[in-house]
Amino acid sequence: MKLAKILGVVVIASAISACSCAKKGKGGMGDGGMEGAGNIPSAEAGGPLADINYAFDSSAVSEAAKGILRDNAKWLSDNGAAKVTVEGHCDERGTDEYNMALGERRARSAADYLRSLGVDGSRLETVSYGESTPLDNGHNESAWAKNRRAHFRVN
Repeated sequence: MKLAKILGVVVIASAISACSCAKKGKGGMGDGGMEGAGNIPSAEAGGPLADINYAFDSSAVSEAAKGILRDNAKWLSDNGAAKVTVEGHCDERGTDEYNMALGERRARSAADYLRSLGVDGSRLETVSYGESTPLDNGHNESAWAKNRRAHFRVN
């Protein structure tokens, strides 16, 4: 019985110390999300394909983003063997569930637009990371605007 209690305490302590998913600045509807933290790549900028950004609580591709996606489609056309994972990202506001879904809608809207430009859909996959990999860890509109994005990871 004592051994069971000790093991229970150890398991709980391990779970608490391993949890790094504390939410900051929650405030109703918005952006964010969480996936299994063990396999989430760290946030990165740069690479051959440019990120696009989204308005708050939106997965609509803006006119500015369409221009970036046209450039990304050209690069993909010039690099026919490249496959890309389109990652949907959000800012820290909102529930995990809502923001994982929003991140997925963002990734899909970007991939759909690339397909409409002639990119073969078999070269694209989508994933949502919600708020789990911010580019900017700030808690203000400037940081949130950077984190509302689709990132294109060349596989």
